[in-house]
Amino acid sequence: MTIRMIGASIVCVMVGLFISASAGQAETDRVLAFAEPRPGAAVLTGAEPDSILISREFYSRSDEAILLGAGALGDPGTRKRVAAAAGEKHVPVLTVRPETVHSVDEELRRLGVQRAVRVGEIDGLDNRRSIDLEDLRGNLRPSADEPIVMVARGIPMDAMLTARSAGRVVEVPVPDPRAGAHAVAAVSGASSATPIRAVGPGFGDDETFAARVDQARRTPELPGGGQIVFPGRRMVALYGSPDAPALGPLGRQGIEASIDRVRRLAADYQQVSAEPVVPAFEIIATVASSEPGEGSRYTNMIDPEVLRPWVEAAGRAGVYVTLDLQPGRMDFLAQAQRYADLLALPHVGLALDPEWRLKPDQVHLTQIGSVEADEVNRTSDWLAGLVRDRGLPQKLFVLHQFDAGMLAQRKNIVTDRPELQVVLHADGHGTPPVKMETWRRLLHDLPAGVWMGWKNFYTEDKPTFSPATTMAVAPTPWFVSYQ
Repeated sequence: MTIRMIGASIVCVMVGLFISASAGQAETDRVLAFAEPRPGAAVLTGAEPDSILISREFYSRSDEAILLGAGALGDPGTRKRVAAAAGEKHVPVLTVRPETVHSVDEELRRLGVQRAVRVGEIDGLDNRRSIDLEDLRGNLRPSADEPIVMVARGIPMDAMLTARSAGRVVEVPVPDPRAGAHAVAAVSGASSATPIRAVGPGFGDDETFAARVDQARRTPELPGGGQIVFPGRRMVALYGSPDAPALGPLGRQGIEASIDRVRRLAADYQQVSAEPVVPAFEIIATVASSEPGEGSRYTNMIDPEVLRPWVEAAGRAGVYVTLDLQPGRMDFLAQAQRYADLLALPHVGLALDPEWRLKPDQVHLTQIGSVEADEVNRTSDWLAGLVRDRGLPQKLFVLHQFDAGMLAQRKNIVTDRPELQVVLHADGHGTPPVKMETWRRLLHDLPAGVWMGWKNFYTEDKPTFSPATTMAVAPTPWFVSYQ
């Protein structure tokens, strides 16, 4: 080898060593900043801002942070750049306001932050070097299981970005891990070593949240996903009874044609709904009768096995079902228990129609029926027990009403059973002003925890509301049926 070649080789080696050293230095500039939170489910809550709670849980240190002044993310372009930097560089994002400056300063000291990106006007906290987003070195993500951070809709932006910088964020419409297919899939797919954290007191305490995570893993899902009925979806239903065209549109065609029809109806509503729209059947299981019949009960109870093909086909097609009771002189609970096997299916709820609940001296079409709160509560208590005993997702519990007297002592109706979501279904028909007046009356003194439902009539309404008109009703109904 010539001297020239030897010299060239030495230069190449030196350049290579320099490049390797530079790369090594760049890598050592990035630190393993993440803490090791304990496996399992827990709730992050306290007096500090959510972003600080999240940073404290998931970061043991960080040389860098992103600080936001009030209104710093008002510009969409800035918001996008900050979100991308936080996610790619894995650094916490904290908002600095007069009321949070002390808490933020303490967190920056705990983390050992030396360099900070400042977005917007920030007073104080000047004892750290300011850098641009492009200058962030960032932190190394650990090789352990990526944590799941569950947040409810409306969480502050800095908390959302800090959560995304540290783990996999799962956003739910209400603070419950059962509220949505993506949340259920996330916790079901997590290993026993995965930390699962919920942000905010709405998720309950650690024990409550852990129990709901366990339920999410082992409970069947509803049509549309998840195990909580609302607000993760709206429902649009055909009303009626099989092979009974006079009772509503559901009975005017066979099973498969009814499924196709209600799917098309749901698709029409999806165009004007921000939430997913799930097709549904409201099947009249017990039909009010003008004749006394057996025992002078003024009701005909359809054999559950006659309804089963409809109910099971609906389930396979992703169609929710409510069984509607018109009990005449019978008790709602006694009739509901007759259909226990169908109600034990995950996609089947219950509807009570007090218009057809007669007192001993009443007959249909002469008087409007009514039901006492105690009977409603006994029925809902039994249905909630069925949900618990069978490990079922939450069920719809629909109460029909168009006249004030139909639900006596309405304020005494229990509406907070966690196994059920109570829907007050407005059954008024006629011209738009008449329907809206009924709606306003029913909303007056509405008990807490009640969701609103709406019925459109093909023949009695003049005209029948379109999907857009129906969805413009305030508050927007969550359950819409067609008769």
